[in-house]
Amino acid sequence: MLAYNQVVPKRVIVFEEEPYVVLGSHAFSKQQRKAVNVVKMRNLKTGRFAEVTFHQQDTIEEAEIENKNVLYLYENRGVYVFCDPKNRAERFELSPEIVGDAIKFVPVNTELEAMIYEEEIIGVTIPIKMTLKVKESAPAVKGNTSSGATKEAILETGAKVQVPLFINEGDLVAINTEEGAYSERVEKA
Repeated sequence: MLAYNQVVPKRVIVFEEEPYVVLGSHAFSKQQRKAVNVVKMRNLKTGRFAEVTFHQQDTIEEAEIENKNVLYLYENRGVYVFCDPKNRAERFELSPEIVGDAIKFVPVNTELEAMIYEEEIIGVTIPIKMTLKVKESAPAVKGNTSSGATKEAILETGAKVQVPLFINEGDLVAINTEEGAYSERVEKA
């Protein structure tokens, strides 16, 4: 059980018998009133967002989440296919709601961590930074570069991102999967 002020971002709690991941929290007290914690969270089963105020006397149940390694194989007609890394024959599908938008930055045959709640996969943890190869990128054009000009690049996974003009085809770039944006160029090994 958690106290009201222990409900902080990235914690998984049980609220109204459903698992929620905490996206943001703000604990404060106004003048002579009792302290509260305003929490923004997302339901891990339905994907719906909620904002709840927990009071000082509230206790919140922390969800018992198991983590299991899974191997991302491919996407097929809007459904993502995974398997157990030790047993590739045992495959299963996950919906885009469970996997999330950041899956477009994950190359095939990448090992990820699945979150399991009550023997059901409720989410997949994708690393915050992924290093990917630029598959297509227009050549840089001299001119308006003083304002940090960018161009569109297509990555090895097929995802499109805006990158600085100095990025070329074949370069390795780090992508922030939470923001879906270019982070930095990675030196070739």
